[in-house]
Amino acid sequence: MRVSIIVPVLNEASNIASFLDMANALGAHELIVADGGSTDSTQSIAVDSGATLVVGPPGRGPQMNQGAAAATGDVLLFLHSDVRLNPGALQILVKSLEPSRKKGGIFDVYFDGDDWIARAFNRIYHWRRYLGIFYGDAGIFVRREVFHEMGGFKPYPIMEDYEFGRRLFGWGGRMAMLAEPIFVSDRRWRKAGLRRTVYVWFLIQTAYSLGYPAERLGWIYRQIR
Repeated sequence: MRVSIIVPVLNEASNIASFLDMANALGAHELIVADGGSTDSTQSIAVDSGATLVVGPPGRGPQMNQGAAAATGDVLLFLHSDVRLNPGALQILVKSLEPSRKKGGIFDVYFDGDDWIARAFNRIYHWRRYLGIFYGDAGIFVRREVFHEMGGFKPYPIMEDYEFGRRLFGWGGRMAMLAEPIFVSDRRWRKAGLRRTVYVWFLIQTAYSLGYPAERLGWIYRQIR
């Protein structure tokens, strides 16, 4: 079973090289960098790494859809550029899907840091995934044919990963909730501050759950970018 790794990026020159080194070492069938029009050296770094580069309008949902359209693997693994996986993670992923009837799955999120904040976030992320609540930093993977049957990601400026995850969770056939960790950078909430980050995400999640259009929530997310 061949795995295609797809990573959406935009001006990630300071971070993308180390990610690509890690991703190449995983032994995926292919590595696709879906760029949203970077103006720094992100694109040249991607090409130099041997990755397949696709370029389109910015927006994580459309970028991931474009990457998926170029993919030829049996399984699509969507990763953020600030996550890390252990060697052997893809073998564990494949084993979870074959020969089972599961459509896809996620990894177990571990945030950088060893303080009480990181530990609390790790525990929250671990348990709420069983309710179908997770985001792209969990490393969403899905069989390629299932992804296309589902129509891919919505063209939202935010919550495209959550919305896709909710559909995948209820698509028929259980998801693989891997014990294998995915290590996530804490750069966003460390930079913006814990209280501000938690408040903004609570506001976004609540507004979206109450039916507020995702297209109008992007400006809130930019407060912690």
